[in-house]
Amino acid sequence: MVICNYCGYSNLEGVLFCEDCGQNLRGNIMETLPTRSLEHLGITHDLSSRATWGTARFSLESAVMFHVTDADEPINLQVMERMVLGRTDTSSPRKPDLDLSDYGALEKGVSRMHATLYRSEDTLTIVDMGSMNGTHLNGQRLAPNQPRILRDGDEIRLGKLVAHIYFR
Repeated sequence: MVICNYCGYSNLEGVLFCEDCGQNLRGNIMETLPTRSLEHLGITHDLSSRATWGTARFSLESAVMFHVTDADEPINLQVMERMVLGRTDTSSPRKPDLDLSDYGALEKGVSRMHATLYRSEDTLTIVDMGSMNGTHLNGQRLAPNQPRILRDGDEIRLGKLVAHIYFR
């Protein structure tokens, strides 16, 4: 198997371009800023949190407030079916729906396509997209590609970027 350095998709041997994102697998034609592993930078301190007990009910009329720690104002989101969280990279064709670059995403280890929020009829879930530095929900690291239900007031950590999610 050949793992795409851009999106993490497992491709069959001999494939020249990623079957998921189209990235060239034989060379680095598109120079992008890689997500740095926090462990390799010597950042290993525990950033765990406590569990919350807010409601998991998320109606069709509900909106999301995404409040990044130390930010002056929360980000108001309208999550339709799905929303990708990450950071932009000027040399990458793929862009997240919520760009966290203005909140120090690169320095805090946020991947370009880090996690996705999915909205169903009455719940909101989060899925780590195989990010380099992981996604944590209330201090617990999420397994890649495994949805977890979000509750009002939950803490989400993307790399070292910490935010709280509120339903309104």
